[in-house]
Amino acid sequence: MLEYPAAFLQRIAEQLGGEYPAFMAALAQPSRGAVRLNPLRPQGEAALEGELGDPVPWEPWGRYAAPGFKPGEHLAHFAGAFYSQEASAMAPARVLSPRPGERVLDLCAAPGGKSGQLAAMLEGRGALVSNEPDFRRAQILRGNLEKLGAAAAAVVCALPQQLAQRWPAYFDAVLVDAPCSGEGMFRRDPQARAEWSPQRAAGCARRQREILAQAAAMVRPGGRLVYSTCTFNPQENRENVAWLLERFPDFQAGSFALPGVGASQDGCLELWPHRIAGEGHFVALLLRRGGERADWAAPAAPAPEAKRALALLKGALPGAWHAPFAQWDLSLRGEILTAQPRELPRLEGVRTLSAGLALAQVGKGWVKPLHALAMAAPPGSLERVQAVDREQALTFLKGETLVTAQEGWTLVTWQDLPLGWGKGVAGTLKNHLPKGLLRR
Repeated sequence: MLEYPAAFLQRIAEQLGGEYPAFMAALAQPSRGAVRLNPLRPQGEAALEGELGDPVPWEPWGRYAAPGFKPGEHLAHFAGAFYSQEASAMAPARVLSPRPGERVLDLCAAPGGKSGQLAAMLEGRGALVSNEPDFRRAQILRGNLEKLGAAAAAVVCALPQQLAQRWPAYFDAVLVDAPCSGEGMFRRDPQARAEWSPQRAAGCARRQREILAQAAAMVRPGGRLVYSTCTFNPQENRENVAWLLERFPDFQAGSFALPGVGASQDGCLELWPHRIAGEGHFVALLLRRGGERADWAAPAAPAPEAKRALALLKGALPGAWHAPFAQWDLSLRGEILTAQPRELPRLEGVRTLSAGLALAQVGKGWVKPLHALAMAAPPGSLERVQAVDREQALTFLKGETLVTAQEGWTLVTWQDLPLGWGKGVAGTLKNHLPKGLLRR
């Protein structure tokens, strides 16, 4: 039986009263794995046949995993068909519910589960900024969003106060899934249990208020803010919400409900592991009073060299893959051709790992499509595709060549899911997977 800090148990008993035995009984049960299907890969669910169980009630694309499922080893995981995500962690993004065309900020985004969820809801319209102050974790975040095909996104690495200074009142919707004392991870994470203390929880609460203050400054009038943690501590949850509402009188609590969970109270909702099939989460919805947002300026005309580079890429990749990005800003910086949604904020002075969709590396008379484009191209939009079976897919992911009848740049797919680029030359499909993605 797992051991929990005595002070934690005492506080939980006071919080839950008669529900305390049910809470402890729930923690004695094994954790239940879950995944979130990627709607940008509508063919992905078929590739996971037999691996998934019941739907997650509050997330339309959420599924509980079958016993023994190892998500990281599945080819569909490499292809971005799903993201392994704890079920209750799917709730905050669903409460925020960004609409296509909105400007969205995920302020504490790594490793990227909630950002990927937000990007899917945007459906490639509008823009998502995903921030992670730690550069190593920001790199992981960037890789996960690329794998999921999240093209209308930027990944930045900055402290919240740096962003608030540059982007005041800019975003329609902001998510703060704040660093916390991690009580909702106790069942799965021995380190979280070992590191917990009342003092650490109090320190987390102070840090969360600092983050919340910066986040509130970036919500436009009429916009919304979702605050969430994976802890049960009122000091980090409801007390922080009350603090924000007192500190920022132009915010008010919003009402919402989640299927299978229930309705919010004073803008707050707890997901307890004895009430739902999940580890636990806290979610609050806060609305900023104000009017409608202003329209944006029209996209800038691309520079001639960027237009020439795009024409070269279109010639190398026949098909309608570029249609979703036709209204985006096009730029050629160095050798990298990029398409950016015009809803992204100005990124000058912000450490940026990616901004929009990196299309290709371009030189004098040559072009090389980048892996991000392979993962973001709409299904069926490329004319040159080589479908492979499982054995061939594993060979390709090791960096090896394949036999082909194709000539030129070709998308390699497994069960209609993208794996990456190859280039057909004289019957051989040369492998162009980035070295960091190879499975040795």
